[in-house]
Amino acid sequence: MRKEGTKKGMVVGSGGQRRRGLRGKGPTPPAEMRPNHPAAKRATAGKSAKANAKPTGRGGPAGARRRPSDGDGPETVLGRNPVVECLRAGVPATALHVAIGTTSDERVAEAVQLAADAGISILEVSRGDLDRIGGGALHQGLALQVPPYAYAHPDELLEAASDSGEPALIVALDGVTDPRNLGAIVRSVGAFGGHGVVVPQRRAAGMTAVAWRTSAGTAARVPVARATNLTRTLREYATAGLMIAGLDTEGAVPLDDFELAEDPLVLVVGSEGKGLSRLVRETCDVIVSIPMAGAVESLNASVAAGVVLADVARRRRQRTR
Repeated sequence: MRKEGTKKGMVVGSGGQRRRGLRGKGPTPPAEMRPNHPAAKRATAGKSAKANAKPTGRGGPAGARRRPSDGDGPETVLGRNPVVECLRAGVPATALHVAIGTTSDERVAEAVQLAADAGISILEVSRGDLDRIGGGALHQGLALQVPPYAYAHPDELLEAASDSGEPALIVALDGVTDPRNLGAIVRSVGAFGGHGVVVPQRRAAGMTAVAWRTSAGTAARVPVARATNLTRTLREYATAGLMIAGLDTEGAVPLDDFELAEDPLVLVVGSEGKGLSRLVRETCDVIVSIPMAGAVESLNASVAAGVVLADVARRRRQRTR
């Protein structure tokens, strides 16, 4: 019996409570469906972020594809020579930080003048603030703030080729991790009439200030697209009617016999050390090699790409004559 004036104590009968307690509660729901589980909170936060996201880039469907690189933040170029070189090359920047009390020389004066001519904000900051901006690295009183590069979508390169009226010429990089190679390849693509460059999203060089500087400003005219999956992108290009040609020292087709150069083409360049990955190689329609006259095993990735692009441009000029 229950004691008077309290809810504690025994009650008459179980009221079926024990029988209900023995019943199963069903399978455990997934973590993202449990209200107080961290996975559920992350899922809810992700849905909110997608709902509040705004389209970026140019207006329209094609412009909405262009976006800053995922996970990349602003880049800071430190040092007087690097800052001046970036400004000379036209690297897009948002601010030039100059430490108060910095001893002025011709490089500092040129950096300030170039920034002013380009409409870049010039900010005087304390040396302590500049140390914090540069993460404690040597800055010599100058730091240039560069925003993340806005990559194109791979489909935009096809649109650019279609608008030009010329057979498509796209360069895809497989495992090229040196930004200087990327910048040099972008420069060669611009010089020989290419329509853009495709880089993988992971384990590859991105369009940093170093790559932009190496391109000597060509990156302002040649779009660089980032592919989530390079093999899938190459297959989509093949479906669109482009031939996929890999570049490798052990290729079966010498460059002298590369007759596909006049067709819509994707040239895939691998790293100098590892070459093309297995999946990318299997996706290629043909593997091209550069004949070597001397005792040299391989060429730098950017040099090899430049050699092939020059030959492709020569063949296409001869065809139009």
